[in-house]
Amino acid sequence: MSEGGGWLSRLRAGLSRTSQSLTSGINDLLVKRKLDDDTLQDLEDILISSDLGVSTAARLSGELAKTRFGKEVSGEEVRGALADEIAAILDPVARPLDIGAGNPHVVLVCGVNGSGKTTTVGKLAHIYKEQGKSVMLAAGDTFRAAAVEQLKIWGERTGCKVIARDTGSDAAGLAYDALEQAKADGADILLIDTAGRLQNKRELMDELQKIVRVIQKLDNTAPHSRVLVLDATVGQNAHSQVQVFTEMVDISGLVVTKLDGSAKGGVIVALAEKFGLPVHAVGVGEQADDLRPFEAQDFARSLMGLEPK
Repeated sequence: MSEGGGWLSRLRAGLSRTSQSLTSGINDLLVKRKLDDDTLQDLEDILISSDLGVSTAARLSGELAKTRFGKEVSGEEVRGALADEIAAILDPVARPLDIGAGNPHVVLVCGVNGSGKTTTVGKLAHIYKEQGKSVMLAAGDTFRAAAVEQLKIWGERTGCKVIARDTGSDAAGLAYDALEQAKADGADILLIDTAGRLQNKRELMDELQKIVRVIQKLDNTAPHSRVLVLDATVGQNAHSQVQVFTEMVDISGLVVTKLDGSAKGGVIVALAEKFGLPVHAVGVGEQADDLRPFEAQDFARSLMGLEPK
């Protein structure tokens, strides 16, 4: 993210709804108050209200109490200390999507409808094309004509070949054809979009597992990455989505979108502590370059309304 203030500015702006709530709450709380038990409990409540989760909030306030209990502290001092603790939680999971194994490297992209999944596939294609890699897209959300059309637009925008079929076609068959074509073309990466009809959990699980079984007939190590796209605005509901999709296809990493529309940006911290899954990237807008690698300290300080170090 260090390539310029533009992205950091967008990240800070994107997290502003969360950071403003946290900043005002913490600053108001600590006006001429010592960090006693009551203050710590109120601080926990503020953290929970920003979707950091109960256990994470308790951990953060507990760490704060170890060094500052009984002392008068300023809001900025507390936010700085919290940012450091949050960065320590996030640092182990801030890992870019590693494109290594596989010829091509197959990325299965999952998520509920409306999470920004198809857009994320397009943005990932843009990122890898910028890195000089050859990328192919598979429009595996065959139940939604709009998703197929959207992916075709991203294909045109990024110069990537898109493998698509008629609405209602077998998604596993399409994925097989796409991998066969990607191998024939010598593509570096195949990004497979998928359906996300979570209300039909059994059907969705069957479909996703079938995609995996079918493409493994061509490459028994595929998919090499199984990425779940999460919409930050759903807050704590993200936990159940991670659990459900991990049961379905053993998710290997997360991309979190729509941070610019959410007052629940703290959910990333709660997810990191609970699941420990890599957070590959975060999104703060609709443009192709609004999806960037996740960096722990930048995120933690932005979350607390602080300037980057």
